[in-house]
Amino acid sequence: MKLAELFPEGGKGVIATADGDGSVNTAIYARPHLVDDDTLAWGMTDSRSYANLSANPRASYLYLAPGNGYSGWRLSLELKEIRHDGELLKEIKENTARIVDPTAGAAVKHVGYFRVIEVRPLV
Repeated sequence: MKLAELFPEGGKGVIATADGDGSVNTAIYARPHLVDDDTLAWGMTDSRSYANLSANPRASYLYLAPGNGYSGWRLSLELKEIRHDGELLKEIKENTARIVDPTAGAAVKHVGYFRVIEVRPLV
């Protein structure tokens, strides 16, 4: 299955990161932006997840597909880079401001680009 097919609109996502000491953080995250066949991107605020990725580039993303039941995916990720400007950041900020609220849109400061290491079914 291609990455573009994994994330139908209306689902819910959670990303898990850990700091250098292994303390784990989880956070609600939107559907990812597909960059290429093995790269996904998310907008990020100056949050604990962002700080953790500076110390530990590994993350996990859980996506619960819309509807009844427990269909979805678990992805193992590795941070490739973080960008602090560019068209994708502008798009994410605008979408977040429109969908959530202007304050949330203004809080998005970075785009994290992740290589997908592994994809597994949710259950």
